[in-house]
Amino acid sequence: MTAPGGPPRRGRHSSDDGTGGLPVSSWTGPGIPTGGDYPPGSPARPPRHTDRGGVRPGSGLIDRGDETGPLVEPDWWAYGSTDHPDHPSGGRDGNGGFGRSHPSGPLPPMPTGVWDRLSGRPDAGEDDPTVATPRFGAVPGEPGEHDDEPTAATPRAWDEHTGALDVIGANVEEEAPRRRGRRRAARPAPADVPATEAMPAQPAARHDEEHLADEHEPVDGPEGPLTDDEIPVAPYDPRSDRSRRRRRRRPFAVLFALLVLGGIVAGIVFGGQKLLALLDPTSRDYEGAGTGEVDIRVNQGDTLSDIAQTLDDADVIASTGPFVSAAKDHPDATGIQPGVYTLRLQMSGESALELLLDPAARQVSRITLREGLSVTQVLNRLAEDTGTPLEELQRAAADPVALGLPAYADGKLEGFLFPATYDFEPGDTAVDMLAAMVARAEQAFDGLNVPEADRLVWITKASIVQAEAAGAEDMAKVARVLENRLSDGMPLQLDTTVNYANGKGGITTTAADRANPSPYNTYVHTGLPPGAISNPGEDALRAVLSPAEGDWRFFVVVNPDTGETRFARTGAEHQQNVLLFQQWLRENPEG
Repeated sequence: MTAPGGPPRRGRHSSDDGTGGLPVSSWTGPGIPTGGDYPPGSPARPPRHTDRGGVRPGSGLIDRGDETGPLVEPDWWAYGSTDHPDHPSGGRDGNGGFGRSHPSGPLPPMPTGVWDRLSGRPDAGEDDPTVATPRFGAVPGEPGEHDDEPTAATPRAWDEHTGALDVIGANVEEEAPRRRGRRRAARPAPADVPATEAMPAQPAARHDEEHLADEHEPVDGPEGPLTDDEIPVAPYDPRSDRSRRRRRRRPFAVLFALLVLGGIVAGIVFGGQKLLALLDPTSRDYEGAGTGEVDIRVNQGDTLSDIAQTLDDADVIASTGPFVSAAKDHPDATGIQPGVYTLRLQMSGESALELLLDPAARQVSRITLREGLSVTQVLNRLAEDTGTPLEELQRAAADPVALGLPAYADGKLEGFLFPATYDFEPGDTAVDMLAAMVARAEQAFDGLNVPEADRLVWITKASIVQAEAAGAEDMAKVARVLENRLSDGMPLQLDTTVNYANGKGGITTTAADRANPSPYNTYVHTGLPPGAISNPGEDALRAVLSPAEGDWRFFVVVNPDTGETRFARTGAEHQQNVLLFQQWLRENPEG
């Protein structure tokens, strides 16, 4: 079973009042059919005529009675309003013109209201002339102040001006926005403009009169907008120009921002270095080039890591990491020579590397020994250049074992102090210096592949060639003369051997010099002397190994200034060459 009017609605809005859940209104109240046939206020539903068709009340369908077939449309269906004079709404039926209507017919006329009020009244005379009226919200006696600020009046006042239409917000009271500053007093209108006739001012709503009282105080001066000539112009004062002041302040603001940014970056860098040093102690590094002085010795065979550890132990660098990293990136780092270097304390790893590669930082006494010097001459040179006492050098030379002299040298140091350039460091002793020369000579001898059993004779011949030849181009010929004379059993008769035996130098000898019985005197003794008479170089050593081809038995330097040397096969030819040498001596008495 369902309630009258349809099944009840379910849910929170359901109702069983017989309306099927539809709201009750003036058009669909209880006992009133819901077909849209009757206007509000109809007392009852008219009886249904069964003898004719029509619209079924309450359903909106056409009731055709008992007839079938097409329905003939009545004329009054097409005129549902008062638009046609022949079919007025009042003549449709006896119910005030609201009888049966076609479903698609026009809507019923609107109730009387605002539009009817706008139509002219027959009993009214002519309209009053149009006059200016203050806008809503104006305060009497203050025209123009709130022209752009309407205020809400009573609802009835709104209805009078809006035709009884509902105005959104008509019943809401709002405060009028305040104006900043003081109002200017009303300015009198120009004389040539006629005054506008005004109606009595409408009473304005009172909103916070006490609060707005100070805003309505007039100020001296005319009311209304000022003309261009009336606008006061103050003298320009650059000190009051805010934009200029901002421009002046802008460089200081930029400078301050840069300083702050620089401080932040410096803090990040410094903090990162400290954090890295805590996490990895080997990455700690000093800054700058350091202070003070300290001597550091780099030993032979030291690697970069060994050098870094030596520097770290001496507090030259903070840790080994930065130095090793810088050395790996520098191609010349592997060329660091052994020696003593003057460095500074607490240097950065990169600065320490750069100073080690600087030749000026190395404490050395560099000595170059030329070919053909004797042991005596070498010792004197070392004492002069290194400051080592000569007595120490002589004692060291007398100890062949301490110098590492080979056994085939027969205890003779001559010929084993190889001519070269040497770097001696502070603290090197006389033995250290002489031992370095012996080691260099052995290195050269080994490179020429001469058997040790033949080395003493070979070195002796090379020392004579070195002393007699004026240049490298004549060494091979001098070596051939020695071989030819030794093969013939002829005495060598070389002035260089006589001078060595007499402990003197020069290019000439005297009869007394040649009479010295020393075994080194080749005028007295045939064959080779017992040992070398000088320290030969590599050119002389090679010349002895490969003498030139020839049958020369004699040679003489005829011009010592130019080194010109004449070679001869016979004694007579040799005497002619000797005459040339004597002539040079006469021309150069100081020789």
